[in-house]
Amino acid sequence: MRPTSEATSDTSASGRWWSFPPLRGALLAAVIAGTAFVCERLGVLPHQIAIGAYALSIPIGGWHWIREGIEELIHERKIGIEILMMAATAGAAVLGLWDEAAALVVLYGAAEGLEEYTYARTRSSIRSLLDLAPKEAQLLEGSGSERTIPATELKPGDRFVVRPAQGVVTDGVIVEGRSSLNEASITGESMPVEKGPGDKVFAGSINTEGALVVEATAAFADNTLSRIIHLVEEAQERKGRAQQWIERFGRRYSPAVLIAAALLLVVPALFGLPIDFWARRAVVLLVAAAPCALIMSMPMAMAAAIGSAGRHGILIKGGAHLEHLGRIRIIAFDKTGTLTIGRPEVTHVIGNPLEENELLRKAASVEHFSQHPLAQAIVTEAERRGLTREPAQDFQSITGGGAEAMIGSQRWLIGSPALMREQGIALNALDAKITALQREGNTVVAVANAGKAVGLITLQDQVRPEAAEVVRELQRRGIRIIMLTGDNTLTGEAVARRLGIEEVRAELKPQDKVGEIEEIMLHTPVLMVGDGVNDAPALAAATCGIAMGAAGTDAAIEAADIALMADDLNKVIVALDFGEKARRVSLQNIVLSIAILIVMIPLAVIGLIGVATAVLVHESAELLAVANGARAGAIARQAKEG
Repeated sequence: MRPTSEATSDTSASGRWWSFPPLRGALLAAVIAGTAFVCERLGVLPHQIAIGAYALSIPIGGWHWIREGIEELIHERKIGIEILMMAATAGAAVLGLWDEAAALVVLYGAAEGLEEYTYARTRSSIRSLLDLAPKEAQLLEGSGSERTIPATELKPGDRFVVRPAQGVVTDGVIVEGRSSLNEASITGESMPVEKGPGDKVFAGSINTEGALVVEATAAFADNTLSRIIHLVEEAQERKGRAQQWIERFGRRYSPAVLIAAALLLVVPALFGLPIDFWARRAVVLLVAAAPCALIMSMPMAMAAAIGSAGRHGILIKGGAHLEHLGRIRIIAFDKTGTLTIGRPEVTHVIGNPLEENELLRKAASVEHFSQHPLAQAIVTEAERRGLTREPAQDFQSITGGGAEAMIGSQRWLIGSPALMREQGIALNALDAKITALQREGNTVVAVANAGKAVGLITLQDQVRPEAAEVVRELQRRGIRIIMLTGDNTLTGEAVARRLGIEEVRAELKPQDKVGEIEEIMLHTPVLMVGDGVNDAPALAAATCGIAMGAAGTDAAIEAADIALMADDLNKVIVALDFGEKARRVSLQNIVLSIAILIVMIPLAVIGLIGVATAVLVHESAELLAVANGARAGAIARQAKEG
């Protein structure tokens, strides 16, 4: 049985199990039936009155799941587990086993109620993140005065004040002030982040120091925190292949059990055998063969893991992706922005024959129009040196290679040495220098004018502090690591050596990365880890794609199978842990469920167990599956979460 929206809303109101209708009904029914059972055994309650109490407890304890079973039968033409339990309850009552019928209803209602309650608690814990964002905002008006308004009234473009110890109401950009913000609710990163004018802030972040003036970039209902909650809730409804198979199996299996029970009742009667004897076996079979624990074996684990991962800043967008995480043995990492910080800095400017600053001025004039990290680094270096850019026209970006534009009457081309060779531009005089610089781990950009190379600009990106340790841990787990980079081979190998990565595929354009991923997938599933939009084709092509640092980037969140809200490679390990834990817990539940069915069904048919035993074993297994499934939200590698 799947949780309903009604159930979810019921529990979200108070978060207490006794306020949850299915569990409250089961508890009340247990009190009524239990009191009647004890009083009858003590001889203080007549048998007929006890039967009346048992009969009263059945609709009270089973109303929730009985209604669901009937609605499913009428609207979906599907015989579910609820119908099997209804048939077993009715059969036990007809046979005069009123106390066992009541026990079946109470225990099954408690197990189903606990399942829905656990789902709802998972949802509620995610939705509670919204409480981190203040419900009121200090709107800054044009006159400089402040006015308190409901957070829901904030519009993009409005400016609001965030004082120390206050939460950020909605996403925005800092206009004035500088402070440290705790963004744990968004990224899962516990350490505060220093931010100042021009930096993005997210709803739910806590301002720890100075006062800030923030310009809203999203309404309250559309902020990053709301998107996270929405995506996690959607993901919990998306099912993996194994889960879909189990549910298809259940849709065929339940009618088969009902037919088998009917045959146990009808066939012996045709041969004159005692109806009461075989009717008891039919009732026991209905209880023993119901696949409750099997059907809920995966949904509980998947929902718990997805919800918990969301609270750690890891958005897993469905059960299928969680399944993939649990069986990954190869990971392909992008280099720039993933294994490295993604903020390269200019290390050398070599004019040949052009003078150094003039070369940098021309390059910055062209790259001013590009959003590529290398281009922005060149522009930043020119600004640092106080160089004034020249007007450039007819700018064209060359994917994976470089850019070109007209400055005055001349066309300037900037890009990798490989691009220059493709364009027929000779680098003979610079080749030896290029090789030496690349061996040092530099990325080399050549500058050409009028078909001739006029100089080189080299840049270097810093490896992420945690990258080497993460690579070692993955390799310790037996996972094969491959680096995919559009950078040159020598630079890629230099970075790989620092990280302990043995396999490097370099000088790859976006389509080449896709080709590499597809080739690996011919033999085994592969996880691609990239920094979002630039790696989107490869992320989409892989068995599973993880986008790094997706906070505030709509495209990255939407494109990836899994989005890490923070730029923290440790989160890749945490995501793998969630996948492995969910897979292991699901497998435990499946094995337990199938083992119980294999043992219980023959015993029920040959009459070695009664209704009471079948009810006790069946419902115990179901409760155990629920409790075990909830464990998938707890990961073992707590040390790696930060």
